[in-house]
Amino acid sequence: MSTIPATRPPMLATAEALAILLAAARRVEGVETIDTLDALGRVLAADVVSPLDVPPMHTSSMDGYAVRAADLAGASEGQPVALSVSQRVPAGHVAAPLAAGTAARVFTGATVPPGADAVVMQEMANATEDGRVAFAQPPVAGEWITPQGADIRRGSVILPAGTRLTPQALGLAASVGCAALDVVKKTRVAVFFTGDELTMPGEPLREGAIYNSNRFTLRALLAKLGCEVTDLGIVPDRLDATRDTLRRAAREHDLILTCGGVSVGEEDHVKPAVEAEGRISMWQIAMKPGKPLAFGAVRRGDEGEAFFIGLPGNPVSSFCTFLLFVRPFILRLAGVEEVAPRVFSMRADFTQKKGDRRNEFLRARVNDAGGLDIFENQSSAVLTSTVWGDGLIDNPPNHAIVAGEIVRFIPFSELMR
Repeated sequence: MSTIPATRPPMLATAEALAILLAAARRVEGVETIDTLDALGRVLAADVVSPLDVPPMHTSSMDGYAVRAADLAGASEGQPVALSVSQRVPAGHVAAPLAAGTAARVFTGATVPPGADAVVMQEMANATEDGRVAFAQPPVAGEWITPQGADIRRGSVILPAGTRLTPQALGLAASVGCAALDVVKKTRVAVFFTGDELTMPGEPLREGAIYNSNRFTLRALLAKLGCEVTDLGIVPDRLDATRDTLRRAAREHDLILTCGGVSVGEEDHVKPAVEAEGRISMWQIAMKPGKPLAFGAVRRGDEGEAFFIGLPGNPVSSFCTFLLFVRPFILRLAGVEEVAPRVFSMRADFTQKKGDRRNEFLRARVNDAGGLDIFENQSSAVLTSTVWGDGLIDNPPNHAIVAGEIVRFIPFSELMR
């Protein structure tokens, strides 16, 4: 008697799959206060509100002389106006009110004395024999003065909650006096790898084995996202071992990330193990490379669930699915709202005569003419293409590419920021 195989659900489009992931993501619990100097890459848990104006006073944007513009109203090349210098104001020093009919020697960043309404740069002034300074043209009121609050106004939000802190963001926080920042606790990720064929670099490569490159790639990507990573190593290709590892991983982690074992082969145990220990909410994406991507959750006993994402084992597939799905999901767990990479419209300098029925992500790089070339071998096993390339071409299903047409290009720099 023959057995009729169960009908598989249709593969999800990439946009639909990403929407499911992001809709499920919730910011991890917990906030900590850390030194601003140590906050690079962390995500703000609260708005940073400026307690002061920046700059906190009117400052000179040039080395020169602070004056009252009215005192030089009649100055000309033929009849310059000379003023005595009543004070010298370096940056960081207090300025006295400017006496009428005098000038103040000021330097870049120095406070403009009260009463002065313009700065004449030093190249436009000349010392006289009697120790005064002559001006041959009248300045415009406000010239070379940076007004108080020109950059930041007191009470304004300079960095909203959910901002992932870059070097320049740390500088901005410091500019308003923030010595410490409230940030979301790090996302705790447990990662493990399946496959009896996997061997670690440094060990003899036995017959039929391969080195575990995915372990290095994925751990580096997780570190780049600022995760707290627990590496559970290589798990034997057995259902019981996989289930046991999932239970251990769920206890103290927000996300369990696996690599390999999510396809439909007899030795692919991750999917049935997750179904036994929790649930699979999504499986198989209509994309190339990376079709067998799984999403779900693993039970933590009576304490809720840990999210689960299972990546395919082929190195390019795991790399691409991490960038396109895991990265935005982890950023959303960390509280980041804007997780989409910027996509650029660029010229294809190649022809691909036949499209695939799935959404293809082609490894490409920018050439000297400003167009895109693709790596000659787009196999999901060719990790070389990810080092050679500058990013991915997002090619829709069943679309052949003709040289000269405009395609969607996502740089790796966008997918890793």
